[in-house]
Amino acid sequence: MITYISDKDIDALNISPLQSIAWVREAFALKSSSLLPHKISISYEDNKFFNTMPVVIPSLNAMGVKIVNRYPKRIPTIDGQILFYNYKTGNLSHVLDAAWITNVRTGAVCATAVKTLAVENFSTIAIMGLGCTAKSSITCILEDNKDRHLYIKLLQYKNQAENFISYFASYNNVSFEICQDMKNFIDGSDVVISCITNAYGLLAEPEWFKPGCLLVPVHTKGFQNCDLVFDKIFADDTSHVSNFKYFNQYRNFGELGDVLQGKILGRKNNEERIISYNIGIALHDVVFSHHIIRLCKELENFI
Repeated sequence: MITYISDKDIDALNISPLQSIAWVREAFALKSSSLLPHKISISYEDNKFFNTMPVVIPSLNAMGVKIVNRYPKRIPTIDGQILFYNYKTGNLSHVLDAAWITNVRTGAVCATAVKTLAVENFSTIAIMGLGCTAKSSITCILEDNKDRHLYIKLLQYKNQAENFISYFASYNNVSFEICQDMKNFIDGSDVVISCITNAYGLLAEPEWFKPGCLLVPVHTKGFQNCDLVFDKIFADDTSHVSNFKYFNQYRNFGELGDVLQGKILGRKNNEERIISYNIGIALHDVVFSHHIIRLCKELENFI
């Protein structure tokens, strides 16, 4: 029997941001023993896409495929499902909605990159594209840094900034500023996060980013000119960025998971400008699915 787990079912589990960050770190630790091919991405008219992302994780007796698509006029714009299989039998056991998992694991990866690669005393974060991914990212960052007060700059777009500030009204460790232009938005920021889903052309000049800045373009668009001049570039998986235009010209490249495992050095000093391309990998989706299924069984939500 195949069990369906909806976004509503997952949300009812009340999984905390810190738990999500722990699952992200677990997934990175399992990467070297898993099979993770490059995702298949099909782009077509009006900035739509249809992606298929498989992974096999023998140590969890799990394998799965995330299927996700983007339709700009739909709400939500990005949506999909995760097919979860038993590794030993090859049988499909669960189908999970992917929206909650995608938003939360993306935010948790962003928070992990910030904690791992930003300057040690970071305090100013600039974030643009203020939808669900941005809310998840800032939620995880705030929960993971309760010992410091963060100053967050928002790039104004329609009424998103005001709504974003209201969303975080219950947090005491954050202040906000709304910026009207890109240069002021970037200027002086320790961390710059972009959660926009599409960009036409370049968005900023490399010299706007101060020494020591960490740039996290969640959906990769708009900052390719920084690839050639930033000191280090990291990604969640090499194969997902190896086709980038300037990949062979990166000054210093590595995987975020290898930094977390202590295999390579992340930030060397407070002057390095670093990019973290966290494209999103099925490994995180299936590790999250594994634990969500476990929690549902423990709570006897499903047979």
